[in-house]
Amino acid sequence: MDLSKRTNKAIEVNGDHFVNGAASDIAITTHGSDWYFTVCAVMFVTTLAFIGLSYTKPRTHRIFHYITAAITMVAAIAYFTMGADLGQTGITVEFMRSNPKVSGGLREIFYVRYIDWVITTPLLLMDLLLTAGLPWPTILYTILIDEIMIITGLIGALVYSSYKWGYFVFGCVAFLWVAWTVTVTARKHAYALGADVGKAYTICGVWTIFLWFLYPIAWGLSEGGNVIAPDSEAVFYGILDILAKPVFGALLLWGHRNIDPARLGLHIRDYDDPIPAPTGPHEKDPRTHNNGVGDTAVTTGAQV
Repeated sequence: MDLSKRTNKAIEVNGDHFVNGAASDIAITTHGSDWYFTVCAVMFVTTLAFIGLSYTKPRTHRIFHYITAAITMVAAIAYFTMGADLGQTGITVEFMRSNPKVSGGLREIFYVRYIDWVITTPLLLMDLLLTAGLPWPTILYTILIDEIMIITGLIGALVYSSYKWGYFVFGCVAFLWVAWTVTVTARKHAYALGADVGKAYTICGVWTIFLWFLYPIAWGLSEGGNVIAPDSEAVFYGILDILAKPVFGALLLWGHRNIDPARLGLHIRDYDDPIPAPTGPHEKDPRTHNNGVGDTAVTTGAQV
């Protein structure tokens, strides 16, 4: 067997970019497919590493390992789908280019990328905002704004007219709100919990927002403006996602290595832990002290 011959036939097997009765003429090549599969492998291996690291902690201290592993697991599936040239459709480009790498009428848009983001970016924010001990109403509202950011990006990518830039603006405004919450509001909460919590949060929060500022640039050059080739789009987004997910996860778990989740308002009990009783008529039940909101995993003793 000649190992020098290319064996990735995913694009050919899955229809040569043919979706909804038309074939995209601005689409990834085998090089782009190879890169997507490479990122898939990175995400998968990182998932196994994060799950493995969780076993070095008590079950009551694994919440951040579980959330972080879920992020890379979902990303691995998304990147496998993109490597297989699935989860995409052709959209008429607004800007016709003379560059042969982006010349044509239909550009391949991976909607599966946004399915990934609509799941993983809220999990990323959960990692961050739970670290800061932010109140649950603020966390949930921030996640809602984040979902608006992702969904408007998807709608804009699927629109072929100049109206796509309206959705781009909506998404950018939503992002600025999220960025303010992460870099200002939540950072104050984190430092109120201690210098070690504040430092861990600041490193991960600044890292995340810096990277997230680059995603609109990638969108404008690819789905929006049809400036760079789909293979270059794959590399751009792939590098950003590796930095924003596996590298972020490693930084976060390292920062949490000596932080008890109870300090963050996350009072999680295992099935064999005794249930503490209230100490007086005016004392709140300790079982409901969970960032200001009772949690079923706490009150029922669900295994975490």
